Amino acid sequence: MDLYRYGVQRDWCWRGWQSRYSFWQPASPGGTPLILLHGFGASLRHWRYNLRVLGDYQPTYALDLIGLGAAEKPSAAYGAEFWAAQVHAFWQGIVGQPAVIVGNSIGALIALTCAYRYPQMAAGVVMLSLPDPAVREELIPRAIAPLVSGIEQIFTAPWLLRPLFYLVRRPFIVKRWAQLAYANPTCVDEELLEILLTPAYDRDSDRAFVQITRAMSRRGFGPSAKTMLKKVSQPLLLIWGKQDRFIPPLFSQRFQQIQPRMQVVELDHTGHCPHDEQPDRVNTLVLDWLRSHSLSRG
Repeated sequence: MDLYRYGVQRDWCWRGWQSRYSFWQPASPGGTPLILLHGFGASLRHWRYNLRVLGDYQPTYALDLIGLGAAEKPSAAYGAEFWAAQVHAFWQGIVGQPAVIVGNSIGALIALTCAYRYPQMAAGVVMLSLPDPAVREELIPRAIAPLVSGIEQIFTAPWLLRPLFYLVRRPFIVKRWAQLAYANPTCVDEELLEILLTPAYDRDSDRAFVQITRAMSRRGFGPSAKTMLKKVSQPLLLIWGKQDRFIPPLFSQRFQQIQPRMQVVELDHTGHCPHDEQPDRVNTLVLDWLRSHSLSRG
């Protein structure tokens, strides 16, 4: 395997917590930097087919989010705003100029939150399948919301989630979960399983799993995607796999109705992680979109 497949890796510290990032830059300087943000259960290594390719054209960074990947897994107030603050600090300390923020799944929500909360850092946003925390609230009738909340608190109790974590991190279960995320099961190779499994055996990974899972089930996990899409003024690209089993592709059409100037691309034979399942197509889409908005070197 190429020693620099994941770029040049460095340690980085935020609020006293250790994290990791990688980067790759073109031979000649120029172009808007890219910051790549992974989803839940993944790491910067999930950009295995993208970082080097994009980095040959634009300065490209990938960051491990606190609590995930190779980052430290502390007790913290996890949520989209928390991680957006981490990304903003990384941008201030390492990148230092407006960047295009690229995210998958929760990483897409964080990328959009960065542009919404810290507009000075974002030259644009690329989202690969976008969850919306507000959808859950819209689907639950107000009259039964307290009942639903009570049930969720029971099923997300630490005494239940911790043993569940030890069960779901088993290789055959991780493989099955990944096969649900991908439309093409052949993409779920040994390297991907290693990318997904390694962080699950880090110190305090069980604690982080419990806290992040509980945070994801609560109100206030992140701002409403619909609200942010209406207010963010930067160029937007939304890419969605038509076979996404985790977040229905129909949301891409709803989001485009909310923000008509956003470019939306739906990919055939693709699931929840288009960048890893159709990397050549996604890399080309991103580079072409950058050129169309004068954000590329050329």
